[in-house]
Amino acid sequence: MEKYLEKTKVLIEALPYIKKFYGKTIVIKYGGHAMVSDQLKEAVINDLVLMKFVGINPVVVHGGGPEISRMLNKLNIKSNFINGLRVTDEATLEVVEMVLVGKVNKEIVGLIEKAGGKAVGLSGKDAGLLKAHKKLAKNPEPTGEEYLDLGYVGEISEVNPEILLTLIDKGYIPVVAPVGSNGNGEFYNINADEVAAEVAVALKADKLIVLTDTPGILLNEKDENSLLSKASIAEVKELINRGVIRGGMIPKAESAINAIKRGVGSVHIIDGRIAHSLLLEIFTDAGVGTMLTP
Repeated sequence: MEKYLEKTKVLIEALPYIKKFYGKTIVIKYGGHAMVSDQLKEAVINDLVLMKFVGINPVVVHGGGPEISRMLNKLNIKSNFINGLRVTDEATLEVVEMVLVGKVNKEIVGLIEKAGGKAVGLSGKDAGLLKAHKKLAKNPEPTGEEYLDLGYVGEISEVNPEILLTLIDKGYIPVVAPVGSNGNGEFYNINADEVAAEVAVALKADKLIVLTDTPGILLNEKDENSLLSKASIAEVKELINRGVIRGGMIPKAESAINAIKRGVGSVHIIDGRIAHSLLLEIFTDAGVGTMLTP
């Protein structure tokens, strides 16, 4: 009898959150180990489908770094990173597009359909969804040029959310691969965290949730107990300046700041290695990970 009461408590705890987020849009940046482990993959997909069935509108923006790296290694193409961003020449861009759009995107769509949901896969090139231009990276070294050329790495100029709104209205879960176009035939590899933030802004999303391979923002990256459960924009900026937030967490944090400044209600950086972390973050009092607020 006790186990049934526990299940009831969980459902009752979730009820106010279901009411609160009914009809709201939540953008999920899907990446990291949750895309590699079959068990975690299944948990994420089921979370997305459940969210849709209880009246929430999830929109997925996915990465695929490990898959891209594996394919590049197979083809003996070296990977270089600057400030957490992959330097992308023509050969790398071809692999990026093949893996993200042709493989990862379609796999996610298939899994959602298998779990009973409806999904449509898109790249930023579809329906003019993501307009982009070349991105330069700030040189991490104190000497030399101030900015470095990353090749075919882009940053968002504009998001046209029309196709996303149409799909949401028709009951579909949009799944977006982070590849964009400048409208003149040039294509760009865009950091998925940046894409998720820009999509969240364009959709006026209530939340942006970023799945990562860490518990969230750590004050000491070697100590998972140093998790910062809640932080303001000012606190996050300070942590970046102090070098506490570094590497691949920098674009996540900067994208979160950008999203909140432009109207997204909150950004949650959570541990995608925990099964059903999406549901825990949305439907429980405690939540998981780090919540960023204005």
